[in-house]
Amino acid sequence: MQSSNGALTPAVFHILLALADGERHGYAIAQETERVSDGGVRLGPGTLYGSIQRLLRDGLIEESTRVRRAADDERRRYYKLTAAGRRVLEHETARMSALVTAARAKRVLRRANPA
Repeated sequence: MQSSNGALTPAVFHILLALADGERHGYAIAQETERVSDGGVRLGPGTLYGSIQRLLRDGLIEESTRVRRAADDERRRYYKLTAAGRRVLEHETARMSALVTAARAKRVLRRANPA
């Protein structure tokens, strides 16, 4: 779930990010990941569901107890962030923001001009 430097893997970060604004099922998580990354990150079923299982085990996400609508596929499982999952996502986002700030200070990245 974390790389050797303590950072979250890209798959785990994207799953947590996809759940930040509400619960989703696995396919919707994959779609949201592809959308926010402009197609740069695609979570295959093995990576997606393997990561979901680890996140469930670690208590960072949980299966939702939402009431299913008649149109929902019975097999579809919905997931949501736990308080611990939100804290991990916030910590990782702050870590990445600090890295971007450092890169800008070294002129690796330039600030985007406001529109």
